[in-house]
Amino acid sequence: MAVNGSRGVRLLPNAITVLALCSGLSAVQFALTGRFDLSVAALTAAAIFDSLDGRIARLLDATSRMGAELDSLADCVSFGVAPALVLFIWRLEGNRLGWVVALVFAVCAALRLARFNTLLDDTEQPPFAKEFFVGVPSPAGALIAVAPLMLEVQFGPGFWSSPLLVGVWTLLAAALMISRLHTLSMKTVRVPAQFIAPLLVLVGLAAAALVTVPFLTLTLAVLLYLAHLPYAVYRYRWLARHPEAWYLAARQRRAAVRALHGHGPHQPLRRRVAGAARARAAALNGRRRRAAAEPVPPGSGNGHLPVPVDGHPNGNGRSPFAGINPAEDLRRGGGRRLGLRKGRRRR
Repeated sequence: MAVNGSRGVRLLPNAITVLALCSGLSAVQFALTGRFDLSVAALTAAAIFDSLDGRIARLLDATSRMGAELDSLADCVSFGVAPALVLFIWRLEGNRLGWVVALVFAVCAALRLARFNTLLDDTEQPPFAKEFFVGVPSPAGALIAVAPLMLEVQFGPGFWSSPLLVGVWTLLAAALMISRLHTLSMKTVRVPAQFIAPLLVLVGLAAAALVTVPFLTLTLAVLLYLAHLPYAVYRYRWLARHPEAWYLAARQRRAAVRALHGHGPHQPLRRRVAGAARARAAALNGRRRRAAAEPVPPGSGNGHLPVPVDGHPNGNGRSPFAGINPAEDLRRGGGRRLGLRKGRRRR
């Protein structure tokens, strides 16, 4: 019975992946019959299914090599081949370069997925890299590519329906997928407790807008996603300069950022915050790596490790992320920092 139950659990994520594949192929069939509104809806459904299968597999502990390979193949068809054919049938068919544009988009989607699979086996990436994708994910790239089609379905023909603009826009979406831009991964987003209720209200409003004006809402979602790209690049570069900050709580990280930019006097980080020991250990390791390449400035005699900050002298020349010896920090109350009390145990 246990084995059968395990097989049943493993079937669910793969079934959702197959639904995403069927939705992507259905988008092509709807385009062949002239129902482009249903084509966009099918591509959106495929993107939703694709966002669910991996999460459900991890939640049920039902991940498998077969599921990963099936997911990659389904993504290549649903978000590479299907959008390219839909756009070709819609506007690019009468142009000599239309088929070239469709081929370029499909190839870029396949290359993006191949790079994603290779990065899964890369063990040398920094810990904060799991918050980001390299390049725009293929579901987002597909929805970006069909944004002109969404506008025509919502408002009718316009300048966004021009074959030249559609071709250039499709190539831009393809370039974003194979680019080295770092985009935020929603899998690692954590919402503070005080923002849960307002966020649920916004989700309800978004659902109402999606039902009322679906294609306009999807277009605005695409524009919002494109607007987040500069912030994602800035965040990745900032964490690359300050990797020890990734372990700190959000409040402590914001305080350190204010200190780095000189928005007030530097307030030392609290010593007993969740992840502080790991942050100080990361700072210690980074300090040792830099010591081999440049002279070590004289530090204080109590184990403090000054970490220089490029372009941000912060008064005493120390980074607000610099901490004390991590071994000393673990010895002096590490359990209380994690919410444990002496004499009590979590059940």
